[in-house]
Amino acid sequence: MAEHTLLKDTADIPAELMPVMLALADVSEKLAQTISDGPLAGDLAAAVGTNLGGDGQKALDLIADDAYMVALKDTQVRWYASEEQDEVVEMNGAGDLALAIDPLDGSSNIDVNVSIGMIFSIFPAVDDKDASFLRPARDQIAGGYFIFGPQGGLVVTFGDGTMQFTLDTRTRQFLLVERRVEIPVESSEFAINASNYRHWPRPVRAYIDDMVDGTEGPRGREFNMRWVASLVAETHRILSRGGIFLYPGDARDGYKRGRLRMIYECAPIAFLIEQAGGKATDGIDPILDQQADELHGRTPFVFGSANKVDKVTTYYDLPENETSALFGKRGLFRG
Repeated sequence: MAEHTLLKDTADIPAELMPVMLALADVSEKLAQTISDGPLAGDLAAAVGTNLGGDGQKALDLIADDAYMVALKDTQVRWYASEEQDEVVEMNGAGDLALAIDPLDGSSNIDVNVSIGMIFSIFPAVDDKDASFLRPARDQIAGGYFIFGPQGGLVVTFGDGTMQFTLDTRTRQFLLVERRVEIPVESSEFAINASNYRHWPRPVRAYIDDMVDGTEGPRGREFNMRWVASLVAETHRILSRGGIFLYPGDARDGYKRGRLRMIYECAPIAFLIEQAGGKATDGIDPILDQQADELHGRTPFVFGSANKVDKVTTYYDLPENETSALFGKRGLFRG
C-alpha cells in the first residue's frame, strides 16, 4: 500500500483494526479523485442494474464495491457484506472481522456534484457468516463513513468518542482534525423528505407540523428544512450544526420499515451519533438496542441532537385522539 494514502495521527485507532482502516482509506482517497473528475472519468452515474433491495445501481456503485472488496482481501476481514451484493462474501478464512458496507451512499447525486460517501461497520466475526451481522448493533467495534464532496474526509468511532479526519489533497493523507466531535444541542434545522408527508405516520406529521408552524405554533420559533438525499451529507451537517434527521416508515408498499438498511447504514451512523453525544432511534427505541432480522433488512431512522430525538418520541406517546385533534386544525400543505 502506498505511503501517501496512509491515515495520519492514528494513535486512537486500535492496532488490530489498522490494516482495515488503511485499506478503506486507500480506496477512498482514490475514489475521491475519481469523483472529483466527474464526467472526465466517464459516465459514473450510468444506470447498470438493480440491487436486492430494489434500488437502482449506478456505475460508480459497482466500481466502489469492487475496489473496497479487492483491497480488503489482504486484511483480517473474514466476511464482507455489501448493500450491492445479495449474499455475504467470504474474504480471508483466517480473519476475525466482519465488515458491512454501503460502498456508495447517495449515488443519485453523482451527476449533480453533491456530496456522497461510503458507510461502513465492523463486527467481530463468528463462524456463521450471516450471524456475524444479524446481531445487536451495539456489538459493533467500529462504525464510520468517508465523505466525497468539497472536502474529503473520514468520520469514525471505535467506541470511545467520534473522530474526524480531513483529506489533504496535496499529500493525499487523511489528517485528524477533531478528536472528539460533539453534536450541538441547539439547532433550527430538520431533514426529512416532505414530498412523502401524506404517507407518514401520525406522530411524524404532528412533529413536523409543529415545526412548520414556526413562531405561530407550539414550538414558538422558526425552523428550516434540509434534504440532500445523501445520508452521509445529512450526517456530516448534523455532526457540525446539530438538528435532526427523519426517515420514517410509511404507508406505501415497501416502505413500512422505511428505506434505510439497518446493517449498512443505520447501525454505523447510530454508533457515530451516540458517541458524539446525540441519539438515534426508530422513532421510539434506540437503534443500537436492535438487530436486523435479515441481511438487507430496513428500519425507520431518526437521529441527531439528543433533545430533538427525545422530542420525536414524545409524539409517539401522545394518545391518538390528541394528535387527531391537531390534524383537524392544520397540516403541512393546508391552512
